[in-house]
Amino acid sequence: MTYQDPTMTQDSALITDPDWWRGAVIYQIYPRSYQDSTGDGIGDLAGIIQRLPHVASLGVDAIWLSPFFTSPMLDFGYDVSDYRDVDPMFGTLSDFDELIAKAHELGIKIIIDLVLSHTSDQHPWFIESRADRTNDKADWFVWADPKLDGTPPNNWLSIFGGPAWQWDTSRQQYFLHNFLAEQPDLNFHNAEVRQELLDVARFWLDRGVDGFRLDTVNFYYCDAQLRDNPALPLEERNDNIAPAVNPYNHQEHLYDKNQPENLGFLQDLRSLLNEYDAITTVGEVGDSQRGSEIQATYTGGGDKLHMAYDFALLCQAHPTGTRVAEIMQTAESFGSDSWGCWAYSNHDVERHSSRWNLSDAAQRTYAALLMSLRGSVCIYQGEELGLSEADVAFEDLQDPYGIRFWPKFKGRDGCRTPMVWKSDNQNGGFSEGTPWLPVSADHLSKSVQAQENTPGSMLTFYRRLIAFRKEQLPLLKGIFELLHADDTHIRFVREHNGQSILCAFNLSEEEQSFDLPAGAWTMDSKAPFTISRDGAKVTLPAWQAAFAVTLGSNTGDSSDG
Repeated sequence: MTYQDPTMTQDSALITDPDWWRGAVIYQIYPRSYQDSTGDGIGDLAGIIQRLPHVASLGVDAIWLSPFFTSPMLDFGYDVSDYRDVDPMFGTLSDFDELIAKAHELGIKIIIDLVLSHTSDQHPWFIESRADRTNDKADWFVWADPKLDGTPPNNWLSIFGGPAWQWDTSRQQYFLHNFLAEQPDLNFHNAEVRQELLDVARFWLDRGVDGFRLDTVNFYYCDAQLRDNPALPLEERNDNIAPAVNPYNHQEHLYDKNQPENLGFLQDLRSLLNEYDAITTVGEVGDSQRGSEIQATYTGGGDKLHMAYDFALLCQAHPTGTRVAEIMQTAESFGSDSWGCWAYSNHDVERHSSRWNLSDAAQRTYAALLMSLRGSVCIYQGEELGLSEADVAFEDLQDPYGIRFWPKFKGRDGCRTPMVWKSDNQNGGFSEGTPWLPVSADHLSKSVQAQENTPGSMLTFYRRLIAFRKEQLPLLKGIFELLHADDTHIRFVREHNGQSILCAFNLSEEEQSFDLPAGAWTMDSKAPFTISRDGAKVTLPAWQAAFAVTLGSNTGDSSDG
């Protein structure tokens, strides 16, 4: 939280709790799709500046800004060709500096997306590295000789399909790419590479950023011996990270990522961050089998990442009360000093309202559940409007991932269509030109304009929900104690410094009831749901949540079980 006194000067108003990130609500902006200020159909930094008042109105603490660096845009900015500049389609470094300044004036922090595991094949580092085997950057990327029969050095697979190795005719070697062949992986075993990436982080810290979202943070190191991954038993396979049609799910990824050396680099990064005030990090952990364990390991001890997320709530599996309880208890089992950052939607996955086929009421209840879990929270642009996944025709697809696996997997374009600001034109107020992806006609009726002054709208609900969360210190920083969970109901207590809040959620179409635990509980009138009680008995209508508070410390459950 940013603590501000009206008598403070602007500079002193930016003095921040160093733990502001703990319990923060972070709003992800995908720059290409937020607001176009030039009419070229692509969102930009000036457009984001224009829309900062909307972000501020939500009450969020920070913006996570997806990549805006110079890039050939084969993976839309996640293929970086210059870490220290803004791609002209998004603006200039001066625009970025203005964005930082304007956001800070509004009390919003800026977290930028750093893609350190790989670069574009157009990056000068790779161009030099691939020239021959003796140049100064020859060992800056992961190169390997072929097997005697000319095939790749091992069986590693790319998340985007096919082998993770690409033959290079200049060096007569293979290079590693965990994603597109045009995204070669950096060699973190090289100390010069690690130092250069730390210098990149320092460059942006010196420009005033408040932290980093670290893309594919568990992919930095690969096994130095390049050993084969073992097969993953059929019963252990899932589509948390890659779609079911992708053979990537057939391997146990023991050697192409998740290497122990990664901890040392994260410690070095944290040491750098500690030179600056109130900086944070949130790491993306892409692993289907050990995501929770890696998340806890990377954030525990106070000397690595501040927080991290895996795909436990970003996957296809429906978040029943039982499943959410298992996720939270697993996270808790790895240590109380670790810190998660929970999300349902982002730029990589189908929007959760469509993924889980949620009604309007169900979206609200799940949003309240998300805001009540122990950890920080990310919400994705348009989530506050209740947007569904857009249906993008094959001929309009831009995402190489979707094009590769169409039609069984349609890629990520459906969650990346432009933000809708107005309902009175086909582009939704996003652009005066032709948008890079078509605006969904189904989204227009849910625009910011349509919901802005409507008391019962999803937008109004999110504003009220975030404000409620910020008023409850136990929801921000408290411990988590599970009271009850089944597929249609979950109930738990959050407690901090003697203050407790009981959170109960009916995840079904049927009315449910429960008894409050022993103690002096009061239904919280500020909560975005109005729930009745009869003595200790609380009745939850379909898709409703209840919040009760007490100053007592007794959270034992004497309920219906």
